[in-house]
Amino acid sequence: MPAIVVLGAQWGDEGKGKATDLLATTETIDFVVRTSGGHNAGHTIVVNGEKFATHLLPSGILTPGATSVIANGVVISPEALFTELDALKARNVELADLVVSANAHIIAPYHPVIDKVTERFLGKNQIGTTGRGIGPAYADKINRIGIRVADLFDESILRQKVEGALALRNQILTKIYNRRAVEIEQTVEELLSYADRLAPMVADTSLLLNNALDEGKTVLFEGAQATMLDVDHGTYPFVTSSSPVAGGVCTGAGVGPTRIDRVIGVIKAYTTRVGAGPFPTELFDADGEALWRIGGEVGVSTGRDRRCGWYDAVVARDAGRVNGLTDLFLTKLDVLSSWEKIPVCVAYDVEGVRHDEMPMTQTDFHHAKPIYEIFPGWGEEISHCRTWDELPANAQAYVKALEKMSGTRIWAVGVGPGRDQTVVVP
Repeated sequence: MPAIVVLGAQWGDEGKGKATDLLATTETIDFVVRTSGGHNAGHTIVVNGEKFATHLLPSGILTPGATSVIANGVVISPEALFTELDALKARNVELADLVVSANAHIIAPYHPVIDKVTERFLGKNQIGTTGRGIGPAYADKINRIGIRVADLFDESILRQKVEGALALRNQILTKIYNRRAVEIEQTVEELLSYADRLAPMVADTSLLLNNALDEGKTVLFEGAQATMLDVDHGTYPFVTSSSPVAGGVCTGAGVGPTRIDRVIGVIKAYTTRVGAGPFPTELFDADGEALWRIGGEVGVSTGRDRRCGWYDAVVARDAGRVNGLTDLFLTKLDVLSSWEKIPVCVAYDVEGVRHDEMPMTQTDFHHAKPIYEIFPGWGEEISHCRTWDELPANAQAYVKALEKMSGTRIWAVGVGPGRDQTVVVP
C-alpha cells in the first residue's frame, strides 16, 4: 500500500504542509490527496528558500511525479483553483499532475454572498467564517441541492440545479437580508465557462486511488483545517463545515478505513487558533504577543492574526483518540527558544473540578481553566539542528515530556520553516 494520513491535531495552522512536503520528499509518494474543506485551507511550503502557499491545491502540487488529487469531499471554487494554478505557473515552478473528482461539489458564485451576509447577520454570535462560501456549499450538499463538478458538463442539468438552489437562496437574500437576487443566467454562464479547462483534470478519483493502493503505490492524504474544527468532534459551533478527522478522510476520498496504514497528527509546540470560539490556554499578555511575533502567526489563507497560547496536552490526547493517531509531528519548537520557563497545560479546572480529559460539554470546555506544569527552557537557537543529538538537553526533555502526556509517539520535530529544518526523534 501504504496509505498515510496527515492531519491537524489542534485548530489548524500547525504546519501540515511542511509535514506533507517532508513525506513527499523523503519517501516515494505517488499521490497527494485533499479530502475535505475548500480554499479556506492554507499550507505554507518553503522550497530552496522560496515560500509558497497553497489553499485549495494539495501541497504535493510542488512535487512533480506525485499526482495531486482533489477528492470528492472537497468543495471547489473553479475560479480559486485556476487563480492558484496560474499564480504558481507564473513563478515558473514545475507542477505535479492534478486530478479532480467528478463528485466534488462546486462553490457557486452565490455561496460567498450567502456566507458573508449570514455571518454579518449573526452579529456578536459570529462563527469566524472565511466568507468564501465553503459552509453554504456544504449546506447545499447536505440539503441535496448542490452542484457537482460533473454537472458543469451538462448545461441542462446545471441550469436545473442552479434554478433549484436559487429558488430558496434568492428568497432568503431578498426578503430576509434585503439584498439583490442572484441572476440565474449569469450564474449558469459563469459556471459553464470553467468546463473546458476543468474537463481534462476530472476523473473517478475513488477508483483511481483504490487501484493505486491495489498496485502497491503510496497515497498521502493531506488534511485541511484540524481536529478541533471538526463539525462532530471540534468546538462546535465554532468549527468548519466538514470532517477533517481521520474518519472523514475515508468518506472524502472514497477509500475504506482498512486501507489506512498510518495517521500522523501535526501539532505545534504551543497552540494557535484563528477565528472565534473557546481556547483554554490563550494568552493575552507579553508571552502571547511574543509567540505571535516570533512565530509569525498570521493565517496563510485568511490573513487574520492567530490567537496564541501554550501547548495543550488535553487537546493532544483528544486528537489522538478521535483520529487513532500513530504519530505526532511537532512543529515550531524553535519559536520557544527564548523562554526560560515553558508552561504546558496538563489538565483543566472546570468550576473547581479537575478534568484530565476533554470535558463532555461545550459549556464545560468554555469554562475550562488550564492547569499548568512548568518546564525549563533551553535558551539557545535550535534552527540549525538536524539530528536529535544536536538539540539541547532541555529541548529533548520538553519533546519527550509532550510525547508522554500526549499519548502518541512524536515522530519528528520542526525547528524552522525550511524543508530541511526537521529533526527525526529516535
